[in-house]
Amino acid sequence: MEVKELMEKAVKFHGHSCPGLAIGVLISKYILENGNDFSIDEELVAVVENDNCSVDAIQALLGTTFGKGNLKYLDHGKNNYSFYNRTNKKAVKLSIKALSFGDRDMSREERLEKLLKAHPEDIFKIEKISFKPPNEAEIHQSLACDNCGELTMSTRLMEFENKKLCVPCYEKLSK
Repeated sequence: MEVKELMEKAVKFHGHSCPGLAIGVLISKYILENGNDFSIDEELVAVVENDNCSVDAIQALLGTTFGKGNLKYLDHGKNNYSFYNRTNKKAVKLSIKALSFGDRDMSREERLEKLLKAHPEDIFKIEKISFKPPNEAEIHQSLACDNCGELTMSTRLMEFENKKLCVPCYEKLSK
């Protein structure tokens, strides 16, 4: 698939075109061209270290989503993206090179254009990493919080004064 087609698909999901989305498009293009397919289930796992626009492109184009459990978020504030292919047992990490996609003096449109014309190798440090993917998603029973009554994943309920509480109720009542 061409960058333009990938960008159009990502924009439909994300809502607008921007340099951050283009970064995710370039990452996705690289992943798709290097032995990976759109993930129907949990064959491909993405571990991202930020929550910026790039992650929307990765979800839309690679099928790695929070709902399926094959998108993991580490709140490190870094533009690092690791991918684990459970079928071929290979893993790769892409990290943005410092100032590789445009000077701060460039306009948003100029940065976007530069990114969409770039090769992933120009923008990212790409390295093979050891195959140590996160665990597959687990399905747990939902139980009612003894305080608010809202269904909560059983593994997230907390005990306080002989009651099973969701995190918000626990935080409110245990103070």
